[in-house]
Amino acid sequence: MALWAKAQSLPPEALQQVRAIYTDRFPIEVRHFLASWIEEKMWGLEIETDNPQHEQYAANIVADLIHQLETKANSMNSEELLITKYKLMDSANAFKQRYARCPLDLFRLMRHCLNSELKVIQQVENVPMGSMPPGTGLMPDSAAEIAQQVDVLRHRTTETGKLLRQMEQEQENFALHYHECTKLKAHLQHLQSQLINQQNIELEKTVRRQKDISEQTLNQKVSSLLQLRLQLADKLSESVTHLVTLQCRVLDEELIRWKREQQLAGNGAQFNSNLDNIQDWCESLAEIIWLNRQQIKEVERLKQKLTLEPPGVVDVLPNLSIQITQLLSSLVTSTFIIEKQPPQVMKTNTRFTSTVRLLVGGKLNVHMTPPQVKVTIISEAQANALLKNDKIAKGEASGEILNNTGTMEYHQATRQLSVSFRNMQLKKIKRAEKKGTESVMDEKFSLLFQSQFSVGGGELVFQVWTLSLPVVVIVHGNQEPHAWATVTWDNAFAEPGRVPFAVPDKVAWCHVAEALNMKFRYATGRPLTEENLCFLAEKAFRNPNMSDFQNQMLTWSQFCKEPLQERSFTFWEWFYAVMKLTREHLRGPWMDGLILGFIRKKQAQDMLIATNTTSTFLLRFSDSELGGITIAWVGDGELGSQVFMLQPFTHKDFAIRSLPDRIADLQHLVHLYPDIPKDQAFSKYYTPLENQPTSNNGYVKPFLVTHVPGWGGPGPSSTPSYPNTPHMFQAPSPEAGSARDTPSVASHVSDSVSSELEWILSYAGAGAQSAAGEAEYNGSNMDFLEDFDNFDVYLPHPTYRQA
Repeated sequence: MALWAKAQSLPPEALQQVRAIYTDRFPIEVRHFLASWIEEKMWGLEIETDNPQHEQYAANIVADLIHQLETKANSMNSEELLITKYKLMDSANAFKQRYARCPLDLFRLMRHCLNSELKVIQQVENVPMGSMPPGTGLMPDSAAEIAQQVDVLRHRTTETGKLLRQMEQEQENFALHYHECTKLKAHLQHLQSQLINQQNIELEKTVRRQKDISEQTLNQKVSSLLQLRLQLADKLSESVTHLVTLQCRVLDEELIRWKREQQLAGNGAQFNSNLDNIQDWCESLAEIIWLNRQQIKEVERLKQKLTLEPPGVVDVLPNLSIQITQLLSSLVTSTFIIEKQPPQVMKTNTRFTSTVRLLVGGKLNVHMTPPQVKVTIISEAQANALLKNDKIAKGEASGEILNNTGTMEYHQATRQLSVSFRNMQLKKIKRAEKKGTESVMDEKFSLLFQSQFSVGGGELVFQVWTLSLPVVVIVHGNQEPHAWATVTWDNAFAEPGRVPFAVPDKVAWCHVAEALNMKFRYATGRPLTEENLCFLAEKAFRNPNMSDFQNQMLTWSQFCKEPLQERSFTFWEWFYAVMKLTREHLRGPWMDGLILGFIRKKQAQDMLIATNTTSTFLLRFSDSELGGITIAWVGDGELGSQVFMLQPFTHKDFAIRSLPDRIADLQHLVHLYPDIPKDQAFSKYYTPLENQPTSNNGYVKPFLVTHVPGWGGPGPSSTPSYPNTPHMFQAPSPEAGSARDTPSVASHVSDSVSSELEWILSYAGAGAQSAAGEAEYNGSNMDFLEDFDNFDVYLPHPTYRQA
């Protein structure tokens, strides 16, 4: 309670500053009666409210605060504390209602209040602003600051409302006195026209005296009224200035930051959406702007009823009226946002969803006449023209979308006005002419959401629209990798306020590495190491001897246009295939750190030889095969210890048998580099052996075992496993011939039940190789890839009836 005790001993002016910190959102009574508890809980905390790991702890503190508040209120039984008891109970109930959806808001507000309190004390004690007592852990919080500014504006609006009522009353009193004064003047004129006698003279003196007093009072009222008008105009002007500043902060900082984080989430960045907070601020702004606008209009109406303009004073109300209306228009149009973006890689004739929300809809009662929202797809050029002219030609679109209209609905529980499009489908797309090396996967589109609605009983009509993040339209799955390259580059390197959808042609490697790491971590569950990123830099720049590459500029062409050396694929295609393989088949081992992956062949050889232990192995991603992973191990060769590398496995191989099961099959693999027993590393991923020797239909189930010729026959591993064996057989990845960067040993699949299965699998392998050859021959036609992906040789299982 040291901080609160210091605050109570401050001089009156400073103490008033402290009292001003606490508003209805966090009453000063709560601070006073729970001072000790608050400082104990908040002091020394290094909590980041945007860190999900800290969210629950902060939420627990808020729940405990409400509990402490209720306990404290219930303990106040004396009549002297009855009013305080009710205040504390009201505060507890208000906290529950106001912060039920987002308890972190209350935590941020508490931290902000303590921080502001500490600043006042430091100013009085002449302590430098930057020096805080060790372990305070109090940092400025933008959310709490905005909430406090909103409260200040509400207070100012209440004050101007009181002044407006005072002005209206004084103007009514002035009208009454003016009427009385006019009557006295008329009476005086009537007396002056009468015969002069003593009685009339006395009466005339009395009336004249009353008239003079009335005129004097009237002059005072005019002066007071003019002063009140000027005071009110100044305060309204100040309120508008404060509103402009706060709205710029909410829309141009907080909302733009939310949109940027939403875009980065498309690359896999963690997205802690604070859209509900932003809606609260925008709704508060809408309410305050509307009240100030009504006050300005009311002042103008009163002035028209009584024209009193002091000489040399400029009437600021007309400009204020225009400014406040523009402020409201900007707020409404800026808060028509896409809460859930459509897919950025969009395939034609495929269903997709999206959600649009108007953050101020509930507060402005827009839902009383529910607005319609229409969705169209437009090209980059059309988006550019739209931003320049704020309109687009009627009916102009770059494609046809089914189910593209919807009605916004107000959800009372969440106070959200939104519409969710759940069944949209892109049927057609019009493409622009391509130049140079451009392809359809380089072309960006955007979904345009448009609506119109009115507020204030039709007083104001708003045309609103918003653009989605850039979208790449594909018609075939083989276009997906390059489309994701376009989207990833745009999401990572788009700058605020850009011309749609301009991105830099080259970027420093440090930023590219950050984007790749973000993407890989999201897909696989574990980030890339510095060594991984160094390997990727060498690969991207086609230079294995690079040392300082952080600030080297990587071009878009190097990223996804130019093939790697002696390869038929680009850097991005290689990286994307590795990421896809890891996500779909290797996520667990990768997260456990069992896969080195990003390592060159020569480095892998040197590392294995250095162990001086045969049967030690490691796992590395293939340089020569897209989405391939190979096993490298130390064995006894003709010249002593030698490193062997198995022909890379791909997703087709893992669809038959998982990597851990294949490693378990190979008895000559004993230790995972550097010296981890393979069963210790991989046993939790082995497929359990079924106890039943036969299936329900009486047949014996064979299982597949990976076997490397010349390295011992197949046999049970130390931890038996049972593979997931599909009812179709696919060959291992075909040899790439001279395209490989390393000689490899091919693995074969054998049947522990019958050698007949080996013949079947070899036959299937020949069929797959034949298909691969045919696909390569027809390489000019991209459609073959879909057939090749689905190619399977259907052969009957060998079956053995149970004895």
